[in-house]
Formats: sequence, structure tokens, C-alpha cells
Amino acid sequence: MSEFVQFQKIARLSREVVVTEKIDGTNGLIYIGDDGEFQVGSRTRWITPENDNYGFARWSYEHKDELMSLGAGYHYGEWWGAGIQRGYGLKEKRFSLFNTARWSDELGMRPACCGVVPLLYVGMFDTETVQIWLDWLGRNGSVAAPGFMKPEGVVVYHVAGRVYFKKTIENDEGKGA
Repeated sequence: MSEFVQFQKIARLSREVVVTEKIDGTNGLIYIGDDGEFQVGSRTRWITPENDNYGFARWSYEHKDELMSLGAGYHYGEWWGAGIQRGYGLKEKRFSLFNTARWSDELGMRPACCGVVPLLYVGMFDTETVQIWLDWLGRNGSVAAPGFMKPEGVVVYHVAGRVYFKKTIENDEGKGA
């Protein structure tokens, strides 16, 4: 007899979402183990200063002491700025954490070397609100890099479903991921 595989629970669409600016860079991961282990990754692999991704591993090891204050766990963010994708008119690279609820820095707990992706909206899921923010970014430019007028779009995190969606200002017509 085959193993029974339970169908996953379906999250309700009409629940809270968190909308942030989608920054066009490259995914970065800081992993800190319960035992103090420190590893750095990209979206698809572990990286090192010798086998790097746009200098993120080198930067991470240079800031290891500060980054350890993130605590145990997987800490995802975007590595962006000079020489990466859109560049945003920056002369430096930046690391912006994705978890806005944890790292908004209202308590001053985020390491000084890290930013956080710009929080645009928290509330009930609504496609109209998502479109309003896309239009706002298209007219006013990036919140992450004020003055940069070609932002990429938004990321919508559906809290109940624990899933991310992206919507871009350009080329979002349903082709590809």
C-alpha cells in the first residue's frame, strides 16, 4: 500500500499581507547556527570569499562580528547597489534584510551594517492596493534609493499562506517566474 500524503491546508486569500519594495540586486543569506556556526549563501548555494556572489561573502565575513547579532537562524535579504543589476545610482553595495517585522529597527536591534527592505503597506490582501504602490513607485521612484527613478516593483508576502509574490513595474505580463 502507498504512503498516504495529506493535502496541504489552504490559506484564505483575504488575510494580512506585507508589501515591500522589490529591490533589483541578488539574494543574500546569512546563516547562524545555535552553536555559532556562520555561513553565507546566495539564493541557490553556499558561497565563500573565494567563490563569491558580487562580493557578498567577502562583505559578510568582514562584518561577521556585527552580523552575529542577528542571532541563530536563516537571515535572507537583498545584496544590491554598485555593479549589481540596476545599481540604483549607488557607489556602494548594501544588504537589506527581508523580514520587516523583525528588523524594522524600532528596538535598535538590527546590525548597523544592514538595512531592511522598504515597508510600503501592511493590511488585508487587495490587488488594488498592490497596483496603487506600483503606480506610486513608477511616479516617485525608489524608496530604498531616493532619486532613483527606475524601481523594479513590489514583493507581497501573504502572512497566512507564508508565501511571497512579486509584481514588477515592467514586463509583468505573465511570462516566466
